[in-house]
Amino acid sequence: MLLLIEVVISVLVLLGTFFVFSSSLGILRFPDVYSRLHAATKSATLGVSGVLIAAFIFFIVEENMVSGKLILGILFVLMTAPVAGHMISRAAYRTGVPLSERTIKDELQKKYNDESS
Repeated sequence: MLLLIEVVISVLVLLGTFFVFSSSLGILRFPDVYSRLHAATKSATLGVSGVLIAAFIFFIVEENMVSGKLILGILFVLMTAPVAGHMISRAAYRTGVPLSERTIKDELQKKYNDESS
């Protein structure tokens, strides 16, 4: 039973690390602020949540302790990172930050052009 839990914890840490690393690569490689925000919020949220869930399981198994701080951290990351990414990208669009030249479709252009006229 303990071996199975160690494997689960290890897989969660590895997955979390993979997602955080992928997020870092996305921030460095993607062409504009919108796609960089996508990388920063989606995969970083999964990565940090995976590592925090692994730590939560570790403390339950090893220390017989339920960590409220880890639960709050997991909930905080899951609730705030996507909303913050959305709000930052919306503010960037409304202030005129240009899309990448490789962007094919701008679905918000019609909406915001109608509001401004």
